[in-house]
Amino acid sequence: MNFISTRKNPKSIKIPKSITLLANFLQALSTNLVTKFGSKLFITPINFSVPEREKALYKSAQKKNITIKTINKEIEVLSYGYSKKKVLFVHGWAGRSTQLFMTADKLLEKGYMFISFDGPAHGKSSGKTTSMPEFLEAIKQIDEELGPFEVVIGHSFGGLCLYNAVSDGLSVKKLVTIGAADKISDVLLNFTKSLKIKPLIAKKIKQLYDKQWGKNIDDHSSSVVAKNIQIPTLIIHDSFDGDVNVSCALNIRQNIKKGELLITKGLGHTKILRDKNVTSKIIDFIQNNS
Repeated sequence: MNFISTRKNPKSIKIPKSITLLANFLQALSTNLVTKFGSKLFITPINFSVPEREKALYKSAQKKNITIKTINKEIEVLSYGYSKKKVLFVHGWAGRSTQLFMTADKLLEKGYMFISFDGPAHGKSSGKTTSMPEFLEAIKQIDEELGPFEVVIGHSFGGLCLYNAVSDGLSVKKLVTIGAADKISDVLLNFTKSLKIKPLIAKKIKQLYDKQWGKNIDDHSSSVVAKNIQIPTLIIHDSFDGDVNVSCALNIRQNIKKGELLITKGLGHTKILRDKNVTSKIIDFIQNNS
């Protein structure tokens, strides 16, 4: 397929050199030490300041703190506008509730209410570490308290979470994912590459998580759980995504029954969230499948 390129945009999250040096030092000392270090680092998000372009959404939205009872963490939820037609946005790893501000404005114009949240250990929410099970608990409780939602939109890790949530019974009419990851072991492998440590460490970290979850974590990969999803789904990905390979979108599309695929070019992993054409496509998809 000629839209797939080997060229990559820079990664949206760069691991500081001091961290990679420490990881390599620990690797030289002990495989177990670097595995423990890597597994802890993997669940510790970096928090970034809110860019000026996103502040208008934050100022205009209503804010509410909700304690997610099952994980005992407090999260900040934003509600933008008011309507019985509600859309939930789930940000990616090290992301923010305000990142989809452009789409939020357009949804408001079309009569939708936009709801988003800072995930556990992100932004103004509590915690230092988090994981997909915690995000799923947050999504579940937000749905119970503020739903039901007509549409859910997820970026990157948030898309992976939503494939799992919908597969597990989250009741919505439409699903949109942008730059969603697929196989979790591949995410771990990319993480260890960024740390500049051996691929073997990715396998060992996966074994730790398999033990913690009591199952093979790859059973939660997007393309696996997508087989259970029956609702119309728009899968958006950039061919030059430096964080998540575009092949993930192709794998997901092959396994979802009512999927629609949009491949962009040159927007990377995060700029895609504020592209006018992508925003228009999302709005059209939502309205055409109402």
